[in-house]
Amino acid sequence: MNETTPAPVIAIDGPSASGKGTVAALLAKELGFHYLDSGALYRVVALAAARTGLSLDDEAALARLADGLDVSFRAGEIWLEGEPVSEQVRSEACGNGASKVAAFPAVRRALLERQRAFRRPPGLVADGRDMGSTVFPDAALKVFLTATPEVRAERRYKQLIGKGLCANIGEILQDIRQRDARDSARSVAPLQKCADASLLDTTSLTIEQVVAELIRRCRAARAL
Repeated sequence: MNETTPAPVIAIDGPSASGKGTVAALLAKELGFHYLDSGALYRVVALAAARTGLSLDDEAALARLADGLDVSFRAGEIWLEGEPVSEQVRSEACGNGASKVAAFPAVRRALLERQRAFRRPPGLVADGRDMGSTVFPDAALKVFLTATPEVRAERRYKQLIGKGLCANIGEILQDIRQRDARDSARSVAPLQKCADASLLDTTSLTIEQVVAELIRRCRAARAL
């Protein structure tokens, strides 16, 4: 890669609880690439809105908030105005809030260049819902990760229980189906598999198997 060639991007998109965040972070570590959790940015916007009392229906105010957000990713932590907020943004409330604010075109525009700035040598693994279609359309490899809603709900349930949090698998499944519908129906950058992305169904795969398959696809696509 020379100075005029942009760093390669591996774009991993998919619905909520498909495992994309976990495997993308592991893949980035395995490849020695940078990592972008784009969903975390929208979660931080939702968290900041809740803290400042902003309505999640006020697109203009949310866009201004997103544009001036003091957020960074350091040492495996998400920081908002100098405070680590990783645990807070992983809550179900922030997840649902993120899905709502991400539907606003002005918010997405405010965060677009911030996401693209993560692209630095030697490369980037980016996960989200529109990484391959909108943020990095020239990505060297695009993968759409999915699994059945039932399996995704079970994974999220185990994750929450493992953190010592109360959880109801029926409610989680309902939330996942609602978020799928909302994310797929939004007018800007809807959740969908773009034409040049390959599908990877993780329903019956372990995390290790998914990472291994992604590495195989990276090599096959000469994305490394």
